[in-house]
Amino acid sequence: MEMYYGEMDSPVGMLTIVSDGEKIVRIDYGSFADVEGKLQQWSKRYFDNPVFVRRSEKTTHAANELNEYFQGKRQDFTFDFSFYGTPFQQKVWQALYDTIPYGGTKTYKDIAETIDNPKAVRAVGGAVNKNPFSIVVPCHRVLGADGKLVGYGGGLDKKEFLLTHESE
Repeated sequence: MEMYYGEMDSPVGMLTIVSDGEKIVRIDYGSFADVEGKLQQWSKRYFDNPVFVRRSEKTTHAANELNEYFQGKRQDFTFDFSFYGTPFQQKVWQALYDTIPYGGTKTYKDIAETIDNPKAVRAVGGAVNKNPFSIVVPCHRVLGADGKLVGYGGGLDKKEFLLTHESE
């Protein structure tokens, strides 16, 4: 199966956008060369013999919306995407996407309560850490119980940048 990718430069560095040909399936921090190993490992769980092909036209719509987001012209994303992960991870990611508005924040505990599993705070943290959609599924809007910036796959500097960007 072919998986298509494109790269885009952004204020938080290079982003790699991956499509299955129909929908976007991942957005990762870093160039394709930076994340290729991670993508190979991830994709083997969900696709038969994935081969990555650079075809930016398959990811242009998502890249355009991300550019609009960084320009302050977009708060919501409309491109089609699919979650690939465990049922629990998908539930957490959907809760992030559905319940944390642009410029807002929630805690890991808030998300655990949203998914009707208030004791699963650590598991929610693990799922947030595996979020395959940097920026679009707003894990950067999740804070520690004390309201502090904690854990972000892209680095706390990117998390801080995104939160500041959304507050302006």
